[in-house]
Amino acid sequence: MIRKLILPALLAGLAFGLAGCGYSPATRAVTGGLIGAGAGAGIAAATGGKPATGALIGAGVGAVGGAVTAP
Repeated sequence: MIRKLILPALLAGLAFGLAGCGYSPATRAVTGGLIGAGAGAGIAAATGGKPATGALIGAGVGAVGGAVTAP
């Protein structure tokens, strides 16, 4: 139970931290989307979900997070 809550939170924090890398919002959005897709697929696979769905959700969240962060 704890693994299902803590692992996604840690990976999301890592993804948002790395999403800030880049100079333009577009670069950060692409970076965040790619990191989010990988994290989402990993979280979904670890928790018994569908990795493709996790990748889509993670990519969307990562892209938005990367686009709205300051350089």
